[in-house]
Order: sequence, then structure tokens, then C-alpha cells
Amino acid sequence: MNLFSLYRELVARVLERKKTLIILLIAYLVFIILGIIFIKTPAVYYYHINLCDRYVDRVCFSSESVFVIFLERFLGNTVYLLIITCAGIHIAGLALPSFILAYRAYTFGGSLAIFFSVYKMSGVLIVFVLYLPIHLLLDAVFICATTASFSRAKCFRFKKTDFAALFKDFLLLLVIVAAICLLEMVLLLVLFHPIGNLM
Repeated sequence: MNLFSLYRELVARVLERKKTLIILLIAYLVFIILGIIFIKTPAVYYYHINLCDRYVDRVCFSSESVFVIFLERFLGNTVYLLIITCAGIHIAGLALPSFILAYRAYTFGGSLAIFFSVYKMSGVLIVFVLYLPIHLLLDAVFICATTASFSRAKCFRFKKTDFAALFKDFLLLLVIVAAICLLEMVLLLVLFHPIGNLM
């Protein structure tokens, strides 16, 4: 199985659905903005501050091994990817990846607002060297996976060849997710965990 040829084929399929891709990107940006705008709502504020506190405590300055954090993050994102990829077997399932992307974009926007307003300079550091690039890279994978699912939904026939194609897409995107989580692990090891251990 040639991963590079699979990657080229997947990218070609995603780019064939330019309208779907553009709509997903616009919706993603809209939900980020909504997350920032509604951060002042008390329930929303406390939800996001809990998310940020958990991210700082369990990821950035956790006492756990970075390898354990890598596994937890990888498995969590694998679940997202599995849902998004499998949603393409039926047109009704496409609501799931749409909801996942909307939720991730909304909480992303709200969390950015919290990091900048509450965590100040440490928040700026966390955002620009870890949270922002990793989150955007993962969401780029999820948007591509969603676009591929939209492309697949109308023609999926529950045959062996269709399931094989779905599995290949999942495997390829899973490798990319693993690489992103590995990058996150390296950034944590180099930039955050030594600081966290000293503190």
C-alpha cells in the first residue's frame, strides 16, 4: 500500500469537491468567531475556562509522561476521525462530522479568547507555540475527512471495494493525525514539560 499515492488520490478527491470544502471552511471560521463573541455569556465562559484549565493542567504542565499524553491525545483524535470517516457511508450520517467541526471551531474560538484574556503572556505562549498550530493542523485533517465523507455518501454501496476505500482513507488520515500528535509531543517535551517540572 503506497501511502503517497493514496494521499494524492485523497487530495484530488477533496479538491474535486471545492464547493463543499469552501462551505466547510467558511462555516468553521464562522463558528470560531461565534465562540469568541459569546465568551462573555456566563455558562459559556465557565465551560471554556474549564476546558483551558484542563488543557494547561493535563497537557502543557502535566506530571504525566509525554508519551502517555501522546497516546491519550492520539486516541481521542482517532475517535473523531473514525466518526467522521464512517459518517460517509450514508447521507444521514453527514450531520455527525458537521456537528464535530462546529463544536471544535466554537470551543477553539472561545478557548483562544480565554487564553488571551485570562492567561495573559503565558496564554500567548501556549497559543502560538502549541495550541493554535496543533489544533489547526488536526482540524485541517478533519475538514478533509469530512469533505471526503460528503463525496463518498452519495455513492457508497456497502460493497467490499467501498469498505476497502473507506479503510484506506481512514488509515492515511490516521497516519497524519499520528504525525501531528507526535509533533505535539515533541513540542511539549522541548518547550513545556521541563518548565512544568521546574515549577
